[in-house]
Amino acid sequence: MKAMVIHAYGGPEVLRLEEIPRPEPKENEVLVRVIAAGVNPADPLIVSGKYAKEFGTHLPLIPGYDIAGVVEKTGSKITKLKVGDSVYGYVLWGGGWAEFTIATEGEVALKPKSLTFTDAASVPLAALTAWQALIDVAHLGAGQTVLIHGGSGGVGSMAIQIAKARGAKVIATASTPNQDLLKELGADLAIDYTKTKFEEMAKDVDVVLDPVGHDTLERSYAVVKKGGFIATLVSRLDQEKMEAHGIRGASIAVKPNAEELAEITKLIEAKKIKAVVTQVLPLTEAVKALQQAATHHTRGKMVLRVAEDPKS
Repeated sequence: MKAMVIHAYGGPEVLRLEEIPRPEPKENEVLVRVIAAGVNPADPLIVSGKYAKEFGTHLPLIPGYDIAGVVEKTGSKITKLKVGDSVYGYVLWGGGWAEFTIATEGEVALKPKSLTFTDAASVPLAALTAWQALIDVAHLGAGQTVLIHGGSGGVGSMAIQIAKARGAKVIATASTPNQDLLKELGADLAIDYTKTKFEEMAKDVDVVLDPVGHDTLERSYAVVKKGGFIATLVSRLDQEKMEAHGIRGASIAVKPNAEELAEITKLIEAKKIKAVVTQVLPLTEAVKALQQAATHHTRGKMVLRVAEDPKS
C-alpha cells in the first residue's frame, strides 16, 4: 500500500510517499481502507518529535489520527463492526495517512450517513476534544455561558456547535475574515480579537475553552465567574491564579471514544453539527498540508483525500 512515512523527526519535508506492506489486524482490531484523513494542528509537532512522548510515537511513523473509510477486514474478537461498514474515528497511534490503517472498536464508529467520507474525516479528533472539554470535564449545561477562543479553528468550530446543542450561550473569538463563520456556526456574540480585547465584552462566563494558550489564557482567568471553569488544550494552568479568582480548571488531553463519537453522529444527523472543511488535498500533497497546519491559522479543517469518495 501507499503511505506517507517519516524516518526521522523534522519539518514537513521529512514526509515521504512510500510503498509498504499492508498491516494485518489483530483479534481485537479492524483493518480500514482509508478514503480520507484529517490534518490537525498537532500533526507538525508530532512529525517534529516535540510530541513524541505524549503520542508514544516511534520511527518509522505514519502520521494521521482522523480517518474515514470502509472496514476491509476484522479480527476474531470484533463484535460491533463488520466488513463493508463505513466508519470514522480518531486512531490514537496514527497511521491514517495511508491507503489502509488499523483501528480498534473503541476508536471508530459508524460514519454519519449524511456526511461524505471527506467531511467525516474532519470531525473525530476536533469534535471529541470539544466534547470531552466542555461536557465531560467542564460539565457545560443549558443556560450557561461559554467563551470559546479560536472559534474558527477545528476544535473551536466544533465547540461552538456542541455548546449550542447543549443550550449554552456562546461567545467566540476569531480574526476579521472569520467573523462570518462564527455567526454561521451559531455564536451568540462574535469577537474580532484583532480589534477588540475579549475581556471587554466577555465577563462572568461559566466556562472558557482555550486552544490558544500564552497571553490569551493569562487574560482569561479574570473573565470567569466564581465557581466557573477553564479548559485549556495547550498549556498548564496557573493554580494560584485560579484560586485567587475562585475558579477551577483542567488541561485537556483528548482520548479516542467510539461511544461519544456515536453521540456526535446523532447531532450531525440531526443537523446540529456540520463539518467545516476548507481545503482538500491529495495524499501526495501531505507536505503542503503539514506546512499549512504549522501556521495554526487554518479555518476549520484540512483533509487529505486518500481514495475517491464513494457515494455513501
